[in-house]
Amino acid sequence: MDKNFGAKKTELTELPRIGDRISFIYFEHAKINRQDSAITFTDKKGTIKVPAAMISVLMLGPGTEITHRAMELIGDTGTGVVWVGEHGVRQYANGRALSHSSRYLEHQAKLVSNTRSRLDVARKMYQMRFHNEDVSHLTMAQLRGREGSRVRKIYKQQSQKYGVKWTGRNYDYKHFENGSNINKSLSAAHTALYGLVYSVISGLGLSPGLGFVHTGHDLSLVYDIADLYKAELTIPIAFEVTANADANDDIGRVTRLKVRDAFVNGKVLKQIVSDLQYLLDLSEEDTLNAEVIRLWDDKDKLVKHGVLYD
Repeated sequence: MDKNFGAKKTELTELPRIGDRISFIYFEHAKINRQDSAITFTDKKGTIKVPAAMISVLMLGPGTEITHRAMELIGDTGTGVVWVGEHGVRQYANGRALSHSSRYLEHQAKLVSNTRSRLDVARKMYQMRFHNEDVSHLTMAQLRGREGSRVRKIYKQQSQKYGVKWTGRNYDYKHFENGSNINKSLSAAHTALYGLVYSVISGLGLSPGLGFVHTGHDLSLVYDIADLYKAELTIPIAFEVTANADANDDIGRVTRLKVRDAFVNGKVLKQIVSDLQYLLDLSEEDTLNAEVIRLWDDKDKLVKHGVLYD
């Protein structure tokens, strides 16, 4: 009997760091499988092969089929997966964190569970948007008001720059086609950004659901972090694409390609990692080899696992 079931599982030390990966790859109407340590994509044009460990997030569009073996590899390499439909995001998924340590997650939970430390992190997030102002003394209500004014100003500036009519953000994923081109383009651009941010958060072993500004949603931290980059990245792209779009253009596809081009040099990916480390005060110490399991104890805090205690 042939006992060769493919390549061995990739060791943690062999996996590229999250900031060194390809930002995202989008496929539609394709069959996705696994060949050794690579993901294969087959459509009517042929088959291509991409090392799974080099992909940050895989975006699966309409008409894609993916095998169990491919998902197994994606999970092992910590690659994020985003299922997207013609009208926007339908579901998020992710593989395991690149580190098997829960240290970052525990630190995040500690910060978000304390009102004072949560407010400190939220203020740091807002401070990153207001470079010439000191917002360290503002309340959350004041910060939200300041942010609302900033975003409205950005939309107005982009509208004037590209000559695109702007009447406000209005998006209903159930009736995507009823939206204006600019709203559809913004949705497509933000979706790609959310997928990239999600993959970094998961790759670092943090929880996408434990946000500091946003709350109550399983992607709260994703929205927190993505909001840091929209003004300089996805909003200008959406207005540019809309201004240059032809009547027959698939505006979602054109936007996605434009966002991918903006991600291609890897700077955005590295910036997300760096900003998360700064905001949550995470150590840059490499934890890829930290596969330590302990049992919690109410007195000694941690004790060895794998022991039959009396």
